[in-house]
Amino acid sequence: MRGSGNGLGESPAPPSRLAALRGELTARDLDGFIIPLADEHQGEFVPSRARRLAWLTGFTGSAGTAVVLADKAAIFVDGRYILQVREQVDMSLFDPLHVTETPPHEWIAMNMAAGAALGYDSWLHTPDGVERLRSACTHAQAQFTATDGNPVDAVWADQPARPLTPARAHAPRHAGVGSKEKRDAVAAELAKSNADAVALTAPDSICWLLNIRGGDVPNTPLTLC
Repeated sequence: MRGSGNGLGESPAPPSRLAALRGELTARDLDGFIIPLADEHQGEFVPSRARRLAWLTGFTGSAGTAVVLADKAAIFVDGRYILQVREQVDMSLFDPLHVTETPPHEWIAMNMAAGAALGYDSWLHTPDGVERLRSACTHAQAQFTATDGNPVDAVWADQPARPLTPARAHAPRHAGVGSKEKRDAVAAELAKSNADAVALTAPDSICWLLNIRGGDVPNTPLTLC
């Protein structure tokens, strides 16, 4: 399938992309790297700039992770995408695996060499996920290293720019209630819990609370705050 000018939509992705990533990892003294579908907000729908998994592999499903080592690579998907991944991804480059049967951390524990270094972008993983991956590397006697920037970004020459669509007010007549009332309700819940503050990181929660909408993500009127 022919893709757009930013390299997305090509299924399977050209082998040169995987080769370029491995070259970048070698330059960084890394023996592997994890590429999740997620963006910094852990949403199901991500902006084009964050579609690193699709650019690298050609897989366009809404959930998945790839792990690239120097001599092998695997892509992990759930049951919805077992057929799709085989149609979109070059099986000579990536081994397709069912994520519940062989999770990424188990594959890493079995395939990382002792003394090797596995890199990850700390912006794209949850704390629980990081701990599972770190434990897998410890089991393999390998290092688990946060990277300075994302290596995929370094080799994605035509990567889309970060989305900056305007945030627009969502009137109370459409939202049902004003932002102040929502914030007062949240403050009341915090008081019940004897908490002083809450950190919101999900764009949909932030847009709901502030009664704003945006266009940073396809199919969902969100602004990435």
